[in-house]
Amino acid sequence: MLDSRAEVSTSSSAVTRNRPRARGRHRSDYATPPLASTTQLPQRILVSYILYALYAPHPIAINPFKTVLHASFVKERRVAVQVDQAGGVSENEQLVWVLWKILKGDGSDIGPFSPNTLARSPLPPKLRAAYLSLEENFAAHAQAPPNANTGFVGNIDTSVPLAGARESAEGSVLAEVSTSLASNTITTERDREMEKLSHAMTLLLAARDRVLTIAEQRTLLPALPQLVSPPVVTSVDLPGIIANNPSLAYPLLNGLLSAESALSPGPDVYLDVLRRLPPTLPSFDLIGRLLRDTTAVTDATTGGRTTIADLVRVDVLGWFIHECVSWLDRAERDEREGNISDDRFAKGVQNLCRFYAALIKLGIVDPASDADSAEMAHFTLRNARFEEANALYRVLASGAGGF
Repeated sequence: MLDSRAEVSTSSSAVTRNRPRARGRHRSDYATPPLASTTQLPQRILVSYILYALYAPHPIAINPFKTVLHASFVKERRVAVQVDQAGGVSENEQLVWVLWKILKGDGSDIGPFSPNTLARSPLPPKLRAAYLSLEENFAAHAQAPPNANTGFVGNIDTSVPLAGARESAEGSVLAEVSTSLASNTITTERDREMEKLSHAMTLLLAARDRVLTIAEQRTLLPALPQLVSPPVVTSVDLPGIIANNPSLAYPLLNGLLSAESALSPGPDVYLDVLRRLPPTLPSFDLIGRLLRDTTAVTDATTGGRTTIADLVRVDVLGWFIHECVSWLDRAERDEREGNISDDRFAKGVQNLCRFYAALIKLGIVDPASDADSAEMAHFTLRNARFEEANALYRVLASGAGGF
């Protein structure tokens, strides 16, 4: 009777021990199909993040899906590296980067972004799959060879004296340790550089939705040249970055407009964004700085060389002024109809007039030219009740061009 109870107890214990393993196996089986290559990239990124987020309060090391995520990382990285070696860019580069961030314990960095955003954001060359690795590099510990080597080749004694053997062994150890330390130093520096670049990319994506701290801006600014060629952000992301982080807008646009990478969409895409910016202080500050930027760029129309200042003055400024006037006309109509209760219209008129007056002072626009100033003359006349508009209208009407 005791034997039978013992057998039942042993059997129950075995079932209890095996049950978590079975559950883990089933979880992996259910998680694997959505990560398969036949699934669309945004969905695969979403599944990867969900598997991480389920146990996010805990370290990734104890996440039961870590094995699945690691296996997916190894598989997708291998495919991406093969495509890269063939001279192409794999479509799963973003998935490899997301898996790399998760497995390194930095999964929280990608939380604020949608899968579609991550899927369509190109990666800098140094963050592509070929440069991402999870393997730990350990220093090689060299072992000293035997103290003496006794033997004969023919009639020649090949034995090494004890002192000579010790010196040879010490020299070998020092050489191997020196090589190992140098290799580890290079690897560590490369890993740190990739982590900084990855963090900077995360900050740039976050800059669309919130104001970055001064420390975050200092981290991001040095990495901007690597994040614009190829560009990590698209033209859709620029209005949010300009509105929330105007101090980043100018160096970012400077890099995007001057980039000559084959993967860059060209300046026209970004110039169209500048034309449609609202009449706010960040917009005026950005346009004003670009109008004074002498960085050389390629003119897409002629194929020759020009500057960002000329490009913006010819292709953006007139359209930008027109869009500002239209925006303010709509704001005035909404204010009259009671749809808005703030002072966006009054502030917009004041800021636009001050901006245009600064352009006249700098000689960028000619107040005597109807082509340059006709629209602003009509606008300032309609809004002459504002002091800034009244003063600007007098200058435009007289065509004096001075203050």
